Amino acid sequence: MKHIVIIGNGISGVTAARHIRKNSDSKITIVSAETKYFFSRTALMYVYMGHMKFEHTQPYENWFWDKNNIELKEAFVGNIDTSKKILNFTNSETLTYDTLIIATGSKPNKFGWPGQDLEGVMGMYHKQDLEKLEKYAPDNKTCKRAVIVGGGLIGIELAEMLRSRKIPVTFLVRETSFWNGVLPAQESKMINNHIKEHHIDLRLNTNLKEIKADENGRVKSIIIEETGEEILCDVVGLTAGVTPNIDFLKDSGIELGRGVKVNRFLETNIKDIYAIGDCAEQHEAIGQRRNIEAVWYTGRMMGETVAQTICHKKTAYKPGHWFNSAKFLDLEYQTYGWVFSEKGKKENEAYFQWQHPVDLKCITISFDKNTHQFLGINTFGIRMRHEIFDKWLTENQPIEHVLEYLSDANFDPEFYKLHEAEILAKFNKENNTNILLKKKSWKRIFAR
Repeated sequence: MKHIVIIGNGISGVTAARHIRKNSDSKITIVSAETKYFFSRTALMYVYMGHMKFEHTQPYENWFWDKNNIELKEAFVGNIDTSKKILNFTNSETLTYDTLIIATGSKPNKFGWPGQDLEGVMGMYHKQDLEKLEKYAPDNKTCKRAVIVGGGLIGIELAEMLRSRKIPVTFLVRETSFWNGVLPAQESKMINNHIKEHHIDLRLNTNLKEIKADENGRVKSIIIEETGEEILCDVVGLTAGVTPNIDFLKDSGIELGRGVKVNRFLETNIKDIYAIGDCAEQHEAIGQRRNIEAVWYTGRMMGETVAQTICHKKTAYKPGHWFNSAKFLDLEYQTYGWVFSEKGKKENEAYFQWQHPVDLKCITISFDKNTHQFLGINTFGIRMRHEIFDKWLTENQPIEHVLEYLSDANFDPEFYKLHEAEILAKFNKENNTNILLKKKSWKRIFAR
């Protein structure tokens, strides 16, 4: 019987296993040293915040794996002998395979800071990080202050987690404005203000120099690069991005770049070995998408895709139009298509922006200034329907069409105030046009 081994039990690896089982009676083994059972990584923050228990993050009951004849192996892979098709574990055990799927995800970036491996220093990616946080920051008596280094999505989540236990937080962000390498200026500025309103000590344009230890080898303080200022703290969160978790593959003969190099079918340079999820790097980017995408839904899509190929229906990975969503504390964010920061903006791109004068609500719509083709939208504080924007992007609709039917994409809860008329009025004024909301859109607004 063919033996399919999957290294990694995150969304990518587990999705691949489930879909292979639907179409094959092959032996399937999932290997992971992190946890025995698959859990929702994005839910870890809610465990710490007291909204759920860890077992609630597991989408499947423990009996699911036996019932579906999927074996689980708790072990850490030290290296792979690809010529003999053998996994060598760090405990000296081995496991043979016929087909191998590498789905090892990411690990937090470290940049050689002195003290980066001290007790009390952690990322916020693995279950073990959650356990460390519970150990070193159970409350604001044990942890008098935490310092977070890195201004991405994981950093803002960690800040929210710590503030939920009333732990003071200093947030070091090397950029001049939060996430301004991704977001347009109005949105980045709004998030800066929102972070400060939550009593988080946001330090922009600030870099970490070193982490200092006390006499027991635990975090005592950090030193700021620019000023030499020392900030006393008990916990340091390193959230300056992630990189593919591939160190164990360096002598395997598998082609590596920043991640595991794959083609459109998620195949590596070695027969019968595939890579999916955060650790997979496309040889050539698909459209404007990044070669590596550490996003939950793309990992799931890759798992579904590779399962088709392994089950004799060779299928290319097609991620479709870019989309994502996140929360900055209690501010909801969605993006569909491409809206770049001012630095990443291309010559043919123009932005239409609207921001509520009081509430934390704004949108940025990107469009081709020559053809008016709709390219993407960022929305904060207003919930929008993915399927509608996906359709408009596929149809290459103009921005005028998007604005005419914008209320049809809105799915804010009932009785929420709608702003489509204000948004359209601003566009008309700025562009000397007279676009009207379509009749069905007006009916929908008045009905609410």
